Amino acid sequence: MLNESSEQISHAPGAKPPDARSIRIIGPGLITGASDDDPSGIATYSQVGAQFGFGLGWIMVFIYPLMAATQEISARIGRVTGQGIAGNIRAHYPPLLLRAIVTLLVFANVINIGADLGAMADALRLVIGGPAQVYAVIFALACAGLEIFSTYERYVSILKWLCLSLFAYVAVALTVGIPWGQVLSETLVPKITLDHDYVTAVVAVLGTTISPYLFFWQSSEEAEEERTDPDAAPLLYEPTRADGELRRIRIDTYLGMGISNLIGFSMILTTAATLHAQGVTNIESSTQAAEALRPIAGNFAFEVFALGIIGTGLLAVPVLAGSAAYALGEALRWPTGLGRRPRDAKRFYGAIAVATLLGVGINFVDIDPISALVWAAVINGVVAVPVMAVMMLMAGSRKVMGPLVVSHGLRVVGWLSCAAMGVAVIAMFTSWL
Repeated sequence: MLNESSEQISHAPGAKPPDARSIRIIGPGLITGASDDDPSGIATYSQVGAQFGFGLGWIMVFIYPLMAATQEISARIGRVTGQGIAGNIRAHYPPLLLRAIVTLLVFANVINIGADLGAMADALRLVIGGPAQVYAVIFALACAGLEIFSTYERYVSILKWLCLSLFAYVAVALTVGIPWGQVLSETLVPKITLDHDYVTAVVAVLGTTISPYLFFWQSSEEAEEERTDPDAAPLLYEPTRADGELRRIRIDTYLGMGISNLIGFSMILTTAATLHAQGVTNIESSTQAAEALRPIAGNFAFEVFALGIIGTGLLAVPVLAGSAAYALGEALRWPTGLGRRPRDAKRFYGAIAVATLLGVGINFVDIDPISALVWAAVINGVVAVPVMAVMMLMAGSRKVMGPLVVSHGLRVVGWLSCAAMGVAVIAMFTSWL
């Protein structure tokens, strides 16, 4: 008997099940990877490039298989079981663990939403002038309205088109004059040190690219795509479709994470070739990076960089709010899913609205956004390790995955990713002490 998560979901009036041809390969993995390069991530990559030049470009190559494997595992859990990460933790692990993880996840997501909305508003102010706080409210309403009132098919399509905004950073990188020989040399033969600032930067990149909200979002979206397809069921109950579905998940995920890392690498190269080369080594926000680019790289680079912040924010804010709502809804046994009508999942959509409202509210109180982001990064790092460990246990458990447990090789890379994140968190706290 199928669980609640695998019930057929009704569509909004006029909606159709997602076109299999349009989402078969390009799906949740692409959107998840793209949302990883949010305005907060842009600030991190910009600071790394400004402070260390091309010397930390290697980290994007190193981290790619780790983040891709972790995301593939989260996607498999969702597609095989028909439930997201929180739903599976609720079903198989102690309630205290579930409550702690979901509470910290929601708290960190709300802070990230606030920081991203603030960065988007500041970027628009830089380009056209005007009141940043008003822009923040407008962006919040647009993101929440899109997520709540669009049909699932239209919503996914819009998110996919927003992914194109990321390539603004590739365009900027190609216009600033990058010494590719030096980039290749320092990427393939890095000079790794144990200097405090260097270790902190490595930890920051790990925390930016491997974030808990990405696990929750992709696993829940895989379950959602199954639920909105009337001809599909969780792979536990439909194992004959497993080979094709798992192959599709792998291609989608590795493509999405590859694009995510390419964009992050492009930001590091851009700021290394411009800001670092001119002695600008301290960047605290994505908009500060855009402002610093103008006198060095010209108006085109500045405007494209700034508009890219808005595009990535429009993609990331709904994902942050949605992953919080999925986690909370699955933990509390609410009807969840963007494929449901708002009246059929009032608490789920209410959670999206409240998370976005609280996020935009951060921009109206006397809270230092940089300090808030630091604490969000700390919480994300602390939450990521137990979530990744639980995911690995679930992925290898026949009780959870049936005969579709992940392969030995994927488990090895997954545990390596978990270990790397654990070392990063320890290094972060050690560096503070």
